Amino acid sequence: MSRGDLTPELLDSPLWADELVQRAGIPVFDVPLVSVGGGIGSFTLVDALRIRGVPTTSIRVLSTSDSPWQTWEYLTRVSQLPAHERIRSDSGARPDNLWGFPSYALQEAWQERTLKPVYQVLAEPVLADFYSPRSGMVTRSLRREADRIGYWETLAKGQVRMVRKRAGGGYFTVLTPPAGTGPTKRVVIRSQYVHLAVGYPGLKFLDDLQDFRQAHGERYRVVNAYEPHEHVYERLRSRPGVVVVRGAGIVASRVLQRLIDDRQRHGLQTQIVHLFRTWVSGSHGPNPWMRRKGGDGWAYQAFTMPKSAFGGQLKARFRKADAERRARLAKTVAGTTTPKLRRWQEQLRQGRQGGWYHPVQAVVDRIDRAPDGRLVTLTRSDGAAPMQYVSDFIIDCTGLEADMDEHRVLDDLVRHGGVLTNRAGRLLTGKNFEVIGADSDGGALYASGAATAGNHFLAVDSFLGMQTAALDIADDLAGRGFCARLGPIRSVAQWAKWAANRRPS
Repeated sequence: MSRGDLTPELLDSPLWADELVQRAGIPVFDVPLVSVGGGIGSFTLVDALRIRGVPTTSIRVLSTSDSPWQTWEYLTRVSQLPAHERIRSDSGARPDNLWGFPSYALQEAWQERTLKPVYQVLAEPVLADFYSPRSGMVTRSLRREADRIGYWETLAKGQVRMVRKRAGGGYFTVLTPPAGTGPTKRVVIRSQYVHLAVGYPGLKFLDDLQDFRQAHGERYRVVNAYEPHEHVYERLRSRPGVVVVRGAGIVASRVLQRLIDDRQRHGLQTQIVHLFRTWVSGSHGPNPWMRRKGGDGWAYQAFTMPKSAFGGQLKARFRKADAERRARLAKTVAGTTTPKLRRWQEQLRQGRQGGWYHPVQAVVDRIDRAPDGRLVTLTRSDGAAPMQYVSDFIIDCTGLEADMDEHRVLDDLVRHGGVLTNRAGRLLTGKNFEVIGADSDGGALYASGAATAGNHFLAVDSFLGMQTAALDIADDLAGRGFCARLGPIRSVAQWAKWAANRRPS
């Protein structure tokens, strides 16, 4: 093993002394706070801390991404939400603006000189669909705020290998910089505080699709909606074809809309088979106060969670509940949902009447390959004979992988960092998103995003959820003396600087 790399002694030790790292020849850099991830979760914390007066020299964001929105923008684009399409987010959920004012709707109204977005917010959801911003507006706003707060000064490129506790307090975060950019393979950042916002480790495939892909080396006909699959739409424009869509969430609805838009725009003959594992026939829920709309197989909800989970009664109930009660509540209010939008609903109605959109409730037994190279999906369902569907493509819209053992840093923390997991199998956190079991003699390790699901806050994997976590973490850091508190005077002054696009101080 070359000098400047991890030694067996380091790999096996849960607690590192400074001398141990020095003997390995790994350069050590001191920064008070490190954020691992570099996505929107890291960005919201940096934004909150900069507004509270923390200089950029006291923060390092460790990431393989060039910008906080890079992964998010990629995932929205390949899942059929390019810059001109509207995402599934509330008007006031602005990761670039912790005050939420002006909202995206007000900004759009001002920029486009129209009151339509304002009316939509006032009339939603009875007289109009819920307002949501275009994805391009979100990225432009994030870029403006990143420039304003000096985010780029905090960014250090590289792959984080692990986070280990330091003897004497704090943490060592091991970073592998891009090849050829340093004298050694690894560098270590020594800090008092660490924040984890690592997102999802990868794509999540249904088991039968994963088995088929691995057995046949298939990457062309069987695709995930979160990976590049523009070739599917290009192929269908050149000749008639059949597509099997699996999933019942927002991504499935967006893929269906793209298929139908292309069919209508180009006069195509595309046939769509939509497989639902669970069929929702109407409104559902345990009681009249906890019900969501549904129909035609879908469960309808404007956002990923009920609005009260972000800042109302449901949020308060989660904070007060014990672990068992939280698990029951999460099972009731979470699940796969999609917004019920008028245009999209009309498209599906036309497809059912026209006989080219076929929604089916079924369980897939396996995928086979037909003699001509096409795909055969073999299914079964209660009260019906087994069926098979021959298609040119299968699009898996079931989501992203969130298991902790699939992420190298999280798995290492479970094995060597003393962290605990909750009933959802994610990091167990306290009320300020501090990771339980990871404290280190005055140092604290925090987490936000998907890795913290199942704790006291339900909507962690959302713009407002990441912003809520950032504010709670910043409050805890203020109590530790790391930054100033955000009182009324500072808040008003900093909002004025935000509005004027002036650097915070």
